[in-house]
Amino acid sequence: MRTHISLPARQHAQITVSDVCVTRGATPVLRHVDLTVTPASRTAIVGENGRGKSTLLHVMAGSLPPTSGTVRRVGALAIAEQEMGISTERRTVGDVLAEALAAPLAALKRLDVAAAKLGDGSATDTNSAADQSLSDASAEYVAALGAVEVLDAWDVERRLQIAVEALGAVTDKSRLLSELSVGQRYRVRLACVLASSAYFLLLDEPTNHLDVAGLKFMTDRLRSWHGGVVVVSHDRAFLADFAQTIVDVDPSKDGRPRVYGGGFEGYRTARLAERQRWEEGYERQQSDHERLAEDLSAAQNRLVTGWRPEKGTPKHGRATRAGGLVRSVRRREEALAAHAVSLPQPPQILRFPELPESVDSPVVDVSKVSVAGRLRGPISFSVPRRGRMVLTGPNGAGKSTLLSVISGDVVPDTGTVSVRQGTRVGFLRQESALPEGKRAAEVYEARREASILAGVGASGEAVSIRDLGLLCPAEMNKRVEELSTGQRRRLDLALVLAGWPHILLLDEPTNHLSIALVDKLTEALMGTPACVIVATHDRQLLADTADWERVTL
Repeated sequence: MRTHISLPARQHAQITVSDVCVTRGATPVLRHVDLTVTPASRTAIVGENGRGKSTLLHVMAGSLPPTSGTVRRVGALAIAEQEMGISTERRTVGDVLAEALAAPLAALKRLDVAAAKLGDGSATDTNSAADQSLSDASAEYVAALGAVEVLDAWDVERRLQIAVEALGAVTDKSRLLSELSVGQRYRVRLACVLASSAYFLLLDEPTNHLDVAGLKFMTDRLRSWHGGVVVVSHDRAFLADFAQTIVDVDPSKDGRPRVYGGGFEGYRTARLAERQRWEEGYERQQSDHERLAEDLSAAQNRLVTGWRPEKGTPKHGRATRAGGLVRSVRRREEALAAHAVSLPQPPQILRFPELPESVDSPVVDVSKVSVAGRLRGPISFSVPRRGRMVLTGPNGAGKSTLLSVISGDVVPDTGTVSVRQGTRVGFLRQESALPEGKRAAEVYEARREASILAGVGASGEAVSIRDLGLLCPAEMNKRVEELSTGQRRRLDLALVLAGWPHILLLDEPTNHLSIALVDKLTEALMGTPACVIVATHDRQLLADTADWERVTL
């Protein structure tokens, strides 16, 4: 008797997204998305913050139904979301690992039971009842073996252990998830996903919380993955190494996402040319619209003055002239309506404020600093006026702690930190602590007003959120909890800049930010008069800042 395993062959697996639209309230998030993912796909979803990248990933996974359109999935998938929920305060790292192992270990146990039954059946007499029992045992064994092979369960515990260690995830199974940082929780979840045998991996910002060793392990694993991979990422170096197809959900002239081949460089070249054509077309339409509006205004003015002809003009001449002016106005009204601006305005671009330069040098002086259990020392360095420094090192080395010591948030156990009196420090922390229940505009204005009261805005220095180009009016009107992770990150950056700092302390500043914004931010950091200290794992940012001073922890 031949037994067929119901699970589909891996080469037949596919995710098909057809004309998918997603709307939240009255706001369209995704419009008419068409995408096919096969076991050979290496696809990246990119775009500005809050444009629907994570939404598209959840639609593909089936956890979020589209407003319209269809999604067809053939084959198992695993997803690592941008932030891993805790669900209960008592849930541990061991619970998460056990859940990842449950299905493959159950399949192995089922195979052992089936093998034992098959062995028992082979020793029975060859009567019809025994033959049927042997046939059933054989069918059960084949089905169990098929499930083990599909789940690749043979060495799943070893694979998971390797992934946990390579990603720098927490290995203590008794640790509560509620005690872990967002990055620590994400690494545990990512290890479980990379140890699986899913036909498709869907990963949301997988590089955000990885050090150099973790990045290399994950990139190598994804390159050799036996199924399709879809990632949401802003990591430029990772995209250049990994992606073959780019799905850009950024605003476009017709509102539809764009799909680009040719890898990351092909995408950047095509996108830059398309953006330039869009901006030129928009400016041309704006110019034509303004010219026609001026013509209409002039014609309307002539119509008004046309009713007051010079003394002695015949009545029929006055009427003739008025009629001509009316027709002229109507023609210009029709021309203005026909030449309405049809292109939407291109997205905003970061405009970095002209931050102040510190008067004294060095601006920061760190001497023999250490923090027990968080930062091994002694660490010593000085940063001069207009200084540029990068803090590097593996996860857990203490980069964030050192920035917190410089900012004054953490008191060191040994050593001292000296920051010149009157120097304003702006600290972009890795994890956001924005107050929920308030609109983004309220949060920003409160910070701006505090800066003005502190004397920062006395000479018109206090910067407007519109001037920064970080959030559009619609995003500023949202409550903090309604903002995407990337939008909250933009608001955090805006709050730092609103303080008009002499020193910028930036902890993983490229996390959650769009590619275009990261490029502009990098340019701004190169040119700002402020002192800049950055902690980062971003390989492209490290390459861009290769001539900056380095402190390796």
